[in-house]
Amino acid sequence: MSSELEKLVIIESPFRGENYEETAINIIYARACVHDSLLKGEFPFASHLFYTQDGILDDKTEEERMLGINAGVAWGKIAKKRIVYQDRGISTGMKYGIKAAEKEGQLIEYRNLPNYEEFLKKSKGINPRQGYEFKEHNGKFSENKF
Repeated sequence: MSSELEKLVIIESPFRGENYEETAINIIYARACVHDSLLKGEFPFASHLFYTQDGILDDKTEEERMLGINAGVAWGKIAKKRIVYQDRGISTGMKYGIKAAEKEGQLIEYRNLPNYEEFLKKSKGINPRQGYEFKEHNGKFSENKF
């Protein structure tokens, strides 16, 4: 059981963009980061993908945004590591999460998404409700030896 707990990680990546298109790309990027983490044998949680879904919290309302960020920080206390994906910069919400991890003495690892430039080309104009296909990795979970 403890080896599974060692794999619990929190994903930090930007959510809110300057406009709808940037936010949509950030959502797709966060999904790609979770996917990358899973491929590395980790068990990731990305609160900004969960709490911002329709019907949960409204990220445009500051009170609800902070409620989601604080919930993510609370969940983060049980994780062994915080993974900061930095290709798209480090947002205010990410800084908040990083500071919380530092306060808890949690490990922090900074990463870049593999093939980020290719991701950007493919993500332009994609509807986040449809998502981004990770064709180059599909079906490889069973091949990995964690």
